[in-house]
This record gives sequence, structure tokens and C-alpha cells, in this order.
Amino acid sequence: EVESALDDANLTRFTRFLQQTSADAQFVLITHRKRTMEGADILYGVTMPEPGVSKLVSLKMENNQIAREII
Repeated sequence: EVESALDDANLTRFTRFLQQTSADAQFVLITHRKRTMEGADILYGVTMPEPGVSKLVSLKMENNQIAREII
């Protein structure tokens, strides 16, 4: 979570850098910050719908809509 200590202004710079550079590179980020996740094309996560059961989830952002797939 490299951006966890950033203030709002620097977080904006960081996410702008990621968006500009993502045309030439692929990034994998581990974060809990909503603003960082909002800039992503695809999100991967783990959810626990019931105690002791974990499910992998991927969310692909397409034209400001979410296509949800449980892996």
C-alpha cells in the first residue's frame, strides 16, 4: 500500500501518474483506499459471504458500469 500515507493532493498526483503510465505498463496495487480503486480498470478481491467461506471476485469497469464475475 504505497499510497496509504499520501495526502489528498499527492494521492491525486499518484493516481494521475498511474493512469498516464498504464498505456505502456501494467500495475498491480494492493490498497484499501477508495480513491485509488476508482481509477482501476479491473479490481480483484476476496469476499466472505458466510463464515469460513472465501470467494474470489473480479470487477471489470466498462464505460462506468461494473461487470461482476465470481471466480
